[in-house]
Amino acid sequence: MELFRLGFMSIGLLDLLDIALVAFIFYYLFTIMRGTYAAQMLVGLLFLLVASTVAQLVRMEALSWLVAKVQTVWVIAFVILFQPELRRVLLHLGQNRLVRMFYRGGRNRVLDEVVKAASTLSERGYGALIVLARNTGLAPVIETGIPVRAEVSAPLLVSIFTPRSPLHDGAVVIQDVIVEAAKCILPLSENPNIDPSLGTRHRAALGLSEVSDAAVVVVSEETQAISLAAERVLDVGLTPARLRARLAQLFGMPK
Repeated sequence: MELFRLGFMSIGLLDLLDIALVAFIFYYLFTIMRGTYAAQMLVGLLFLLVASTVAQLVRMEALSWLVAKVQTVWVIAFVILFQPELRRVLLHLGQNRLVRMFYRGGRNRVLDEVVKAASTLSERGYGALIVLARNTGLAPVIETGIPVRAEVSAPLLVSIFTPRSPLHDGAVVIQDVIVEAAKCILPLSENPNIDPSLGTRHRAALGLSEVSDAAVVVVSEETQAISLAAERVLDVGLTPARLRARLAQLFGMPK
């Protein structure tokens, strides 16, 4: 579909979309690399790219010959120069919510790691509060904590809730397959019927389940019991197997 014509060249809707996508990719790369030495090198490479394009358009034969000779090694040079930044870009893409929708298998692994961590914490007598986000956004809760943004693993969760860790107070928030933040503050439940013997962790877990659809795993420091708060209900004294089955049910995963 042609929109307008510039001399011998026609511009269509697909051409505008193509240009917009390329511009967005360069902008996204620059925002990730901004403030690093790679940003300066990226500008230099863009300058060379523009220079080569201009040289070919105006038929500068010598410059075009030089660019043609070096462009075969550009990809290798790019990978070597930008190896750390490329890793960052791939990590950002992998953590994107739209991308993470396509690998539900990662959720099963997350549930396994959370259950394993809860079991280990219970055996050691360490208290814990682990929030697993579902559909409701938890940005206000995440903002109260300290950013972590690391892949979920049982050793990571156990280390966070080790009493000597500066992050052990408060809750850990997990979104998809990423530990977003630690030391987060949760709203306390105001339910008058809650068991008075339950501590602050259980009240906080139940409180969040009352204002969101998140699932919150609680490990009691006093009794070593594992509990789960979800959908305004607090299940106390769960075995690891029962916890795994309940989480699988909540997230629509195989048990």
